[in-house]
Amino acid sequence: MKILYKPFAAISSSFAGKLGQGTFRSVWSRIDDAEPPHPTTAQAPLAKILVAVVLEAAIMAAVGALADRASATAFQHLTGAWPGEQTQDPTE
Repeated sequence: MKILYKPFAAISSSFAGKLGQGTFRSVWSRIDDAEPPHPTTAQAPLAKILVAVVLEAAIMAAVGALADRASATAFQHLTGAWPGEQTQDPTE
């Protein structure tokens, strides 16, 4: 069943990337009127660069996790099979 889940997850991942970028841009626009600085921008303060990249990474990770979970749940609903691990290893 996992092979059937791959295309399903790829579509979900693509959608999550676009949603995550849009969410980051929306949140950033509430922090600063300017575009988020790139790490190689000479005039950008390091603190501003770090805030931008940490915020972007956190949003992208959260949206990605939500998309993974939603696609796995939808896949299970459609096929009756969970595409990932059934239980978490207690040593983790």
